[in-house]
Amino acid sequence: MNRTFTFTSTLRAPAAQVWAHAHSFAGVNKELWPLARMTYPAEHAFLTPETTPLGRRAFRSWILLFGLIPVDFDDITLVELEPGHGFYEVSSLFSMREWRHRRSVMPAAHGCVVRDELAGVPRWPWAGPLLFGIYRAVFALRHRNLRRLFGSAVQASV
Repeated sequence: MNRTFTFTSTLRAPAAQVWAHAHSFAGVNKELWPLARMTYPAEHAFLTPETTPLGRRAFRSWILLFGLIPVDFDDITLVELEPGHGFYEVSSLFSMREWRHRRSVMPAAHGCVVRDELAGVPRWPWAGPLLFGIYRAVFALRHRNLRRLFGSAVQASV
């Protein structure tokens, strides 16, 4: 069972400033806080063509509930990376046979637009509704934190 959802936020900061945040794991963790944190090796602190090979697993990131309790892992695998504009991740998680996450950062009249498109196939179909409820809540938090960090011209749309 493949499920999809999208979050879009219009931010008041320039696209370059938001990209500087969005392509770093420190930035990802600011978006996830206080709910969770993702681990990463120091050499993969930023998603760049030099540090993140396309089409193969770069590393395993543990997802820590409240920054402490391991609840899932993400075998980070990017298939597209356009510095300054976005990435497309096609990974496997402990909970997901396949996880697809496309993030784009696009310039706009008074800042930029950040869009997260997500899709996944749960390892256990019966858990799909619960897992996607959790993932939707996590990305709602991420976009609230983005609007708090960078200001918002309008509310996020789902």
